[in-house]
Amino acid sequence: MPEVPMIPLSNYVEYPPSEMSLRAELLLEEARRRRTVRKFSDRPVPMDVIYNCLLIAGTAPNGANKQPWHFCVVEDPEVKKRIRIAAEAEEVEFYTRRASEHWLEDLIPFGTNADKPYLETAPVLLPIFARSIEVLPDGSKEKLYYVQESVGIATGMLIYALHHAGLASLTHTPSPMKFLNEILDRPSNERPFLLLVVGYPAEDAEVPDIHKKPLSEIMTYY
Repeated sequence: MPEVPMIPLSNYVEYPPSEMSLRAELLLEEARRRRTVRKFSDRPVPMDVIYNCLLIAGTAPNGANKQPWHFCVVEDPEVKKRIRIAAEAEEVEFYTRRASEHWLEDLIPFGTNADKPYLETAPVLLPIFARSIEVLPDGSKEKLYYVQESVGIATGMLIYALHHAGLASLTHTPSPMKFLNEILDRPSNERPFLLLVVGYPAEDAEVPDIHKKPLSEIMTYY
């Protein structure tokens, strides 16, 4: 096998235990402030913030460093309108035919339905695509690894980066989402993973009164 070039790990920073604890506690406090928003202001957002958050997402760990993600940034009102029309068509199918009664009951506390006005109101949509196949310059193809896991991690980092920067977001996953390939002219080797709605919360935005599970329910210590 060919020798792999390596470089020293020179940018790792170790903190004293007391500072580690404080940093983790402050991060937890900030994370607990993050809420999914379904009512957005139409105020423009600084695009340098969006770009830096995307670069943060691009630092995510991933299978064999293949970085199997692609992020689109949509500001154009006409494109957002087309996305809304296509997404709502799938949502009507979901709420009237595809979703089970149990699923619909679970959604009641969130007050959701097939109408998705935020897809036009929010200043930025971030459609996220996953590549399971890489098309090489010579036209040949290679299979990529751990695609779902890699893109999922990158998306999580993006959501938190946006929150940390002061923006709200909403994860939207109409199914199927193939219409995003058509509207955004993305190649067939990219599959829509998630549609992230981004902006400032509307002044009258509300969120459901829900709570996260305590540590005792999400962790087992051995």
